[in-house]
Amino acid sequence: MMTEQAKVPAIRFAGFTDPWEQRKLGELALTYSGGTPSAGNSAYYGGEIPFIRSAEIDCDSTELSLTVAGLNNSSAKLVDKGMVLYAMYGATSGEVAISKIKGAINQAILAMDASDMAANRFIAYWLRRQKKSITETFLQGGQGNLSGAIIKELGIPQPSLDEQRQIGSFFSNLDDLITLHQRK
Repeated sequence: MMTEQAKVPAIRFAGFTDPWEQRKLGELALTYSGGTPSAGNSAYYGGEIPFIRSAEIDCDSTELSLTVAGLNNSSAKLVDKGMVLYAMYGATSGEVAISKIKGAINQAILAMDASDMAANRFIAYWLRRQKKSITETFLQGGQGNLSGAIIKELGIPQPSLDEQRQIGSFFSNLDDLITLHQRK
């Protein structure tokens, strides 16, 4: 929880005292979404490029794959492993993950890259924490779509990069621990 007056979190890692800046998400990261090649053209599918759809943003494999022709003749865009993937449409609206693979995305996904893994993790964890607020504000009755324009305008607190690294590492370790216990 942040104190409204100084934008300083109540709980901090040792050594950090500076207030957090409030920035628009679009100022912190390069953002873009993709597209879908024509489903009627079989020459566009079955290639070597994983085609990530919104239900697969947290997966290390995909059901579909694209050919180079499918990528080049559509609005599909490539993402690298480690980028933030945000589901904007349908049942998965508001879901967020760090990409586990390099692949192409469709129009239902907003890719974000702050050019630093710690910053990407911080953005992903912040978006995950804000999911209920974002979907209640922008999706009427759970229906509808989010858009890149809406997401890029969201105000996000921005600690120093060193503090982002500490926060990202903490939550990453926590996620790993949860995954380990779920496997048992």
